[in-house]
Amino acid sequence: QVHLVESGGGLVQAGGSLRLSCAASGRTFSSYAMGWFRQAPGKEREFVAAISWSGGSTYYAGSVKGRFTISRDNAKNTLYLQMNSLKPEDTAVYYCAAHSGSAYYTGMGYSYWGQGTQVTVSS
Repeated sequence: QVHLVESGGGLVQAGGSLRLSCAASGRTFSSYAMGWFRQAPGKEREFVAAISWSGGSTYYAGSVKGRFTISRDNAKNTLYLQMNSLKPEDTAVYYCAAHSGSAYYTGMGYSYWGQGTQVTVSS
């Protein structure tokens, strides 16, 4: 089992940047692929980005591609999401999640989830 804790959310103006972090503890962080998801009020949770266990492969939702960057530091057991050129429609609770298999890029089958961190983008 892996325990995940997100941080770094907050209030930012449109066009601004934030970096989210996800600290992992428990089983070996580097053995999991990782993903970021978000859920806006009244909407279903959606896939944002994913990264392989080594960090060598990354995948993004079309709505964030070119603006967000997912990365990881296995030595620090930490996952990151750098968010640039933020838009009001990026407002949501952001969650990190861990995947033990190979289909992590589909956004499905994630086993462990953090509690979420709120990101609010004002216009």
